[in-house]
Amino acid sequence: MKLFGGIEAGGTKFVCMIGQDPAHVLAEERFATTTPEETLGRVVAFFAPYAKSSSLAALGIASFGPLDLNRNSPTYGYITTTPKPGWSQVDLYGEIQRRLNIPVAFDTDVNAAAFGEQYWIPENRTLDPFLYVTVGTGIGVGVIVNGAPLHGLVHAEAGHFALPHDWQRDPFPGVCPYHGDCLEGLASGFSMSQRWGQGPESLPHSHPAWDLETDYLAFALVNLIYAYSPQRIILGGGVSQHPALLNDTRCKVRQFMNGYVQSPMLMDGIDKYIISPALGNRSGGLGAIAMAMEVERQT
Repeated sequence: MKLFGGIEAGGTKFVCMIGQDPAHVLAEERFATTTPEETLGRVVAFFAPYAKSSSLAALGIASFGPLDLNRNSPTYGYITTTPKPGWSQVDLYGEIQRRLNIPVAFDTDVNAAAFGEQYWIPENRTLDPFLYVTVGTGIGVGVIVNGAPLHGLVHAEAGHFALPHDWQRDPFPGVCPYHGDCLEGLASGFSMSQRWGQGPESLPHSHPAWDLETDYLAFALVNLIYAYSPQRIILGGGVSQHPALLNDTRCKVRQFMNGYVQSPMLMDGIDKYIISPALGNRSGGLGAIAMAMEVERQT
């Protein structure tokens, strides 16, 4: 029986999974992201018994970034300019592949989440382009085009879109170390905590934070619709779980587009166009397993 592994490598925690599909996850472990040496040691220890027994056919890595995804690059598989202390220029792909000696697929965490939502959910399989937007500690966007994650110069970095910033209404300068008030700098969970002095999970719906947050997210989704013309957008991540956020964001997307894109999906069908992830908080890990199945099929 072939088994497949998935790693969701986050800046806060790693999630390691062994399974065959969403209904058959046989083992799972979560642990804090500490130093590369300690964290990768725990990853290898989790997967090594399965690799040594030859039951583990392949492994997928869904990682925080930025990443080098250019296979012709000498630093392919590296985490590159991350602000995560100690993790810049870490050879994540190479280290795991060498120590486990099995086929390994490698992509961004949000590309993997997008791939998983399309791969495992039948109604999503024919929708292309297909986008996954995660709003958590940071903000990322995964793009699926022609059935595969979109790569190019690097990978999609739409989490750093420039947005309209009304400085009188929102004098907060933003938290992005590179851009200040980009999308992630203004609308990530970390930015909300810094702006309001408490995490988004503790802010009531009546708090002005949510009107501002849904404005920024709606502006970002409008830009994504204009840029990629996706057939569906998944809105995931911890911040997106606030009860009214999804519907409020949908309403503002229609408002900000002002009828420019004429599609029934943006009018009466928007509740099926911008949706929550069907795989819940497992999209990244299950997407990594799907990536592993694909790389094993191609090997």
